[in-house]
Amino acid sequence: MDTSNRKETYVEGDRFYKVFDRMKNKADVLNEALNQAWVEETGLSIPSLLEVKVIDGCWALVTRYIKGKTLEQMLEEEPEKEEEYLRWFVDLQLEMQSKRCPALRKHRDKMNGKISQTDLSATLRYDLHNRIESMPRHNSLCHGDFNPSNVVIDESGKAYIIDWSHATQGNAEADVARTFMMFLVDEKKTRACRYLKIFCEKSGCQIKDVLNWLPILAASQSVKGIRKQTGFLKNLIFMDEKGLEELYEEV
Repeated sequence: MDTSNRKETYVEGDRFYKVFDRMKNKADVLNEALNQAWVEETGLSIPSLLEVKVIDGCWALVTRYIKGKTLEQMLEEEPEKEEEYLRWFVDLQLEMQSKRCPALRKHRDKMNGKISQTDLSATLRYDLHNRIESMPRHNSLCHGDFNPSNVVIDESGKAYIIDWSHATQGNAEADVARTFMMFLVDEKKTRACRYLKIFCEKSGCQIKDVLNWLPILAASQSVKGIRKQTGFLKNLIFMDEKGLEELYEEV
């Protein structure tokens, strides 16, 4: 049993239960269930959604249990295989981004909404909104929190992508930038750079085009108010073109 992030998770037989606390908004739970159902229809390898129910007054999602290890666990247990596992990770991300899921919320709409919620100055919010509108318009399936802990490898070696609460459709480079940013937030800079190089090598994307999303994504992430992230995110939000170029050189 795991209790974290205002939810409890446990397994019963072949079912995985995610039980939210009583303060969790019903609409958010139902939206996560819809996201998972829509993504499931793309044929992507994800756990099947089995049920949405109320348990002891709390909303819960029930999915098929995938017995195995997360890719994060495998990276920690076998650091010498990091390159191999990151290439696998990127292949899964590219497969996901090849899917189309038109019922999902548009990524740019989500980002605009998040930026409007920040306490940044009106001038900076205006600039960030304009940056979003200037970005290329794509309709790739985006996970919104694609990291190795959200990839489960079952006992046969098959990979499943889990946790679709933040899924959207939009620019694949934005989803890559978020993964890169969260590696940095977790103080895994070497892994972040290695991941980004592999992704751009395999996809043909330009590193600069990915990094241009960082101020937007940092502003969106800042809404969560996680104290230990505040300083780092603020630096990214205010990073100018020169700063992004310097970061590009580091990668």
